[in-house]
Amino acid sequence: MGRWGDTERGRWGDTEIEIMLLGNNINFLNTSFPGELAALGAAGLWAVATVVYGRLGNFYSPVQLNLIKGVIAIALLVLTLVVGKDQLPLFNLTACGLLLISGVVGIALGDTAYFKALNYLGARRALLMETLAPIFAAILALIFLQEKLTIGAWCAILLTIVGVAWTIAERVPGSSLEQGLLIRGIGFGVLAAMAQASGIVFSRAALADTTISPLWAALLRLSAGVLMLLLLAILLRWNISLGVKGLFSGRALGAVCFAAFFGTYLAIWLQQTALKFTAAGIAQTLMTTSPLFVLPIVAFMGEVVTTRAILGVLVAITGVALLVSWQ
Repeated sequence: MGRWGDTERGRWGDTEIEIMLLGNNINFLNTSFPGELAALGAAGLWAVATVVYGRLGNFYSPVQLNLIKGVIAIALLVLTLVVGKDQLPLFNLTACGLLLISGVVGIALGDTAYFKALNYLGARRALLMETLAPIFAAILALIFLQEKLTIGAWCAILLTIVGVAWTIAERVPGSSLEQGLLIRGIGFGVLAAMAQASGIVFSRAALADTTISPLWAALLRLSAGVLMLLLLAILLRWNISLGVKGLFSGRALGAVCFAAFFGTYLAIWLQQTALKFTAAGIAQTLMTTSPLFVLPIVAFMGEVVTTRAILGVLVAITGVALLVSWQ
């Protein structure tokens, strides 16, 4: 889904990521800050896409939405690779396996759980839960990749958790969200963040010592996620048919295509541009600012946005910024 992250953010670290899109090197804008602007663009696009996905919960289940989004993004990636004449890389078997696992965990599980959390929490709170993904990624990297965290990094983790918890626990006047639904939404939000963080760690391990391009990596991960969802649907006999309401709603299908194009495909392009032109820590921090972009959108749509909500988002994002700078 292209969100924090999960998917398709490329390498962490200072190694330059070479990207070819439509046969040309990406050149975002003639500006002194192309990477920073690209990162903010990706965050803004994901905020818009999340609001659209939230409305689509009335037409499609989380699994259906994940499948449709994945198929559209895969088609666009294949088209880009063909038009750009990006040759098939020499796949390292281990790296390929890690990317496939990353897609299964981060996309099949993570994105489905995210869409479920979106149905319960709404766009603002669901996006805020995504700021926990860098924390889980740092902890998993500590456990499995032996990447040690400093005292400052642990303080940043605590700060992020406080910001998220403070905002999520707020009782907004006029809100009809029941306590039980809030707890379910938080559970799915945590599961989504953990799954997407796991996908990030697997991707990082896969891309660290290979020449696989970010677009090929994205294609592998998305394909693995979609295939796993289809396999589970067959084995568990899930009903993934769109049904009358979703199948014959031109507006709903158009909205899915819109969100998949801007929130997954185009956001991937901007994410990789950000990682190419600016430091990874700066790019990751700026790409977690989606909750800030969504605030004016949901306010315009009539949702109450309190000062506490704004401060909570700022606290959480500050924690993420400190985390990536102190690791």
